[in-house]
Amino acid sequence: MDSGQWHVEKRSSLRNDSFVKEYGQAPETGSLSIIVLGASGDLAKKKTFPALFNLYHQGFLNPDEVHIFGYARTKISDQELRDRIRGYLVDEKNASEKVEALSKFLQLIKYVSGPYDSADGFKRLDKAISEHEVAKKSSEGSSRRLFYLALPPSVYPPVCKMIKAWCTNKSDLGGWTRIVVEKPFGKDLESAEQLSSQIGALFDEPQIYRIDHYLGKELVQNMLVLRFANRLFLPLWNRDNIANVQIVFREDFGTEGRGGYFDEYGIIRDIIQNHLLQVLCLVAMEKPISLKPEHIRDEKVKVLQSVIPIRDEEVVLGQYEGYKDDPTVPNDSNTPTFATTVLRIDNERWEGVPFILKAGKAMSSKKADIRIQFKDVPGDIFKCQKQGRNEFVIRLQPSEAMYMKLTVKQPGLEMQTVQSELDLSYKQRYQGVSIPEAYERLILDTIKGDQQHFVRRDELKAAWEIFTPLLHRIEKGEVKSIPYKPGSRGPAEADKLLEKAGYLQTHGYIWIPPTL
Repeated sequence: MDSGQWHVEKRSSLRNDSFVKEYGQAPETGSLSIIVLGASGDLAKKKTFPALFNLYHQGFLNPDEVHIFGYARTKISDQELRDRIRGYLVDEKNASEKVEALSKFLQLIKYVSGPYDSADGFKRLDKAISEHEVAKKSSEGSSRRLFYLALPPSVYPPVCKMIKAWCTNKSDLGGWTRIVVEKPFGKDLESAEQLSSQIGALFDEPQIYRIDHYLGKELVQNMLVLRFANRLFLPLWNRDNIANVQIVFREDFGTEGRGGYFDEYGIIRDIIQNHLLQVLCLVAMEKPISLKPEHIRDEKVKVLQSVIPIRDEEVVLGQYEGYKDDPTVPNDSNTPTFATTVLRIDNERWEGVPFILKAGKAMSSKKADIRIQFKDVPGDIFKCQKQGRNEFVIRLQPSEAMYMKLTVKQPGLEMQTVQSELDLSYKQRYQGVSIPEAYERLILDTIKGDQQHFVRRDELKAAWEIFTPLLHRIEKGEVKSIPYKPGSRGPAEADKLLEKAGYLQTHGYIWIPPTL
C-alpha cells in the first residue's frame, strides 16, 4: 500500500468513527454511486466535481465504496469528461501534492450520454450504476444512490420521472436514493408549488435535498452556535437592545454575458429570496428544542410565517447603467440588478426591528455580511453617540471574520473616545486550517442524510409567499428600477431608506482585516 492510499484509508476510518459518535450508528457499507446530471455544464465543472474531489482527497469518500457518474446530452467519452474537469479540480500552487489523488479520483468517473426525457439513456445509466454495485459486492437493498441535478429547474420534472422509473434502487437493507436540486426553485409561489408537487409526487420529502449553498458557508453555520452557546448574546438578542439588522450581499461585477438568463430572474429571485432570507431565519429564529434537522427547520418556518407583507415604500430597486447594453437583455427591461427591502417580523422578540436585506451587482466592493446594530446608550455622559453605535458584524465573505464595534478611550492623556473593535479574523486565528467550500459540506450532509442545511417544502412556500406579491408588482411596472452607476453604492434612495429605517452609519471608522 502506498502512502497516499494509506492516508485516504486512515482518514476514512477516522470519518467512520466520528460518524458513529455523531449519529449513533455506523455508516452504510453498501456501495455509493454519485450521479451528476448536467455533467458537462458550468455548475458541475466549477462546483460539483471540485467539491467531490476535495471530499475524496480528505478521505470522506472511500475509494472502495464510491463511484461517480456523469450524465448529459453531450456525446463525449469518459476520458473527455475527465479532461474537461481536470483543470477545475486543483489550484496550480498545490497541484504537485495532489497529482496522485487526482489521477485516482478521475478514474472513479464514468460518463453516460443521453437525453433528459428518454428512457433509453436512463436505462443505460442504471445499467452502469448496477455494474459498479455488483463489482463492489453490494447486497441488493444496501447500495446508495445520490443524484445531483446540476440542471435548469425546467428539466427537473422529466429527469425525476426518469430517475424514479429506471434508476431507483431497493432500500430494504439500509440503501437509499436521494435527489439534490439547485435553486431557483420556481419563479414565484405558484411555479414553486407546482415544481414541489411534481417532485413530491415521485419522491418523499426525506429524499429531496433543496440546496442553498449559503447554508454551507462556515460563518452561516456558526450562527446557531454564536446565538445559543454564548450567554453574552442571550439577553441582548431582541427588540429591547437591537435597533436594526442588515444582511448585505455585494458583487463588484455585472451580469458578464449572462444578461439574458439574469433578466428572467433579477436580484431578488437570485439572491434575496433564498440566500439572504435563509440567513435572516438563522438570525431571527427562536432556540430549537434540539439540533435535529426538523426542529431547526420548524423554527425557521415560524420566522418566515411571521413576516408581514412588504410595503412598496420600504423597497428601493436599481439597475446599473449599461445593463441593457447586453444584446440578450430587452431594451425596456425593468429587472432589478440591485434591491434594498425592509422586512418586519411580527412577533414578541422582533416587533419594531427592521431587517434590511440588500443585494446588488456592479457595486463598489465585493462582500457579504450580517450587521447587527444596537441601540444608543441611554445617558451618553461621554457625548460620543455621533461616533457610532455598537455593532456586531459577521463577515461571510471574503476574509471571514466576526468583530464587535465598541467605543473605547483613545490612548493618551486626554479623555477622548474612539471606535475600535474586538476582532476574530479566521485567517489569523485559525492559521493552517482550511475552511471547506459550501458545496463540500452540503454534499457530505446529503450522503449522511442530514437535512438541517437544506430547504424544506413548507419553508420554500413561506419564503415565496413573502416576495411573490412584490415580484408581480415589479413585473407589472408598478415598482421601477432606478439607474445607478457601476462601481457605486447603488441608488442614493437606498441610503435614504436605510436612514429612514433607523440605521446610523459610522463615519471615520473602517474595519481593516488584520495581517498575519
